[in-house]
Amino acid sequence: MAVLSPERKTTIGTHRVLYGSEPRPLISDPRSLRLLTRYVLVEVIKVFAITLTAMTLFMILVSIAREAYSQGLGLKQILLLLPYVLPEALRFSVPGTILFATCSVYGRMASTNEIVAIKASGISPWSILWPVFVFAFLLSIGAVVLNDLACSWGRDGARRVVIESVEEIAYSRLAQQHSYSNGKQFSINVKRVDGRRLVSPTFTLATGDDGGSITVICEEAELRSDLERNTLSLLCRKGRANIGNVWVEFDTQEFQIQLDDASRRSTRGASDLAMSQVPQEVAASHERIDQLQEKMTLLAVEQMATGEFGPSGLSGSQWSADERRLMEERVRLYRLVIEPARRWSNGFSCLCFVLIGAPAGIILRNSDFLTSFFACFLPILLVYYPLLFLGVDQAKLGILPPWSVWTGNVILAVAGAWLIRRVYRY
Repeated sequence: MAVLSPERKTTIGTHRVLYGSEPRPLISDPRSLRLLTRYVLVEVIKVFAITLTAMTLFMILVSIAREAYSQGLGLKQILLLLPYVLPEALRFSVPGTILFATCSVYGRMASTNEIVAIKASGISPWSILWPVFVFAFLLSIGAVVLNDLACSWGRDGARRVVIESVEEIAYSRLAQQHSYSNGKQFSINVKRVDGRRLVSPTFTLATGDDGGSITVICEEAELRSDLERNTLSLLCRKGRANIGNVWVEFDTQEFQIQLDDASRRSTRGASDLAMSQVPQEVAASHERIDQLQEKMTLLAVEQMATGEFGPSGLSGSQWSADERRLMEERVRLYRLVIEPARRWSNGFSCLCFVLIGAPAGIILRNSDFLTSFFACFLPILLVYYPLLFLGVDQAKLGILPPWSVWTGNVILAVAGAWLIRRVYRY
């Protein structure tokens, strides 16, 4: 039997193979590898773009419908809200969409034996994985920016649209339902609406944080908003007002409230700030906490030194109010500290989802993209989101450190690394 010489060569296609030497890939041309990686990346981007468009439109419709129902918005306000709702819709649709795209493309490639052919040609699976991982990394950075934009610019813009339209919204609600309320500072009930005239209205206006209120009953009234002064005026005629349990009658009286209080979007918490504003707010919160602690310490030392524990002392209402303010300020500080970590964690969920979706799609080898997607999304839904919500809730209370919101991301990354290892051995 003839023995092949170690020096004997042959040609397969356009590639020369040396018998007796180490095996070489049949596709060793860098241009071919670039075409392959480009093909995979383009397929993922195409599916991602199409799905993202459909999903975002659906979420915008849901968001606009919810706002229109809760705020009583008209067509004009809905159109003004659209650009501000878009970032909010995108920040929720992007992570799920990139997971769907990777599961779909890699699952289809595996089901048609393209992955087997690639590995049989001596090409590492990493060649078709790394471009999508890089794309997911860049997308994650964009998602962080998108989260920041949605929480600051988007919510601020939507809040401003509602505040500037509060007069129109109130008249629309009163004409349809005969009542309007922002749930906190301001409520109106009327018998009917005649043009700009409110017939037999009853107003309830909050006077402060102590729970006090003013009740106004009159024959007719009119609402007037002043955007420059940021006020909503209630011009009442022939009525009476209950102030401090005392009824006062009047012929004509004008009551004013801030437009921020008249709107249902009146509060602006830590989650509504841009990340660039958080350090300044954290410093201000620390300063307020230090001032409150210093004030309470001096009061406690004075009371203990004199032995006079009066109504303004340690057992008085003022001390209880200061304790409540101190607790609220600490909670706000925790919320401020957690906010940047939460937004970065949410943004990089895109990369973590791809680390799971790409190798899982190859391993499952299912051409049905919905099956592959839900097989990946179900563990994410059961593990990642509960850990994220738990970390955020506990960090807001100061029980866990801010980095605890990354626990779900780390678990997904570790699981993704294990799945990638299986793909190499597959």
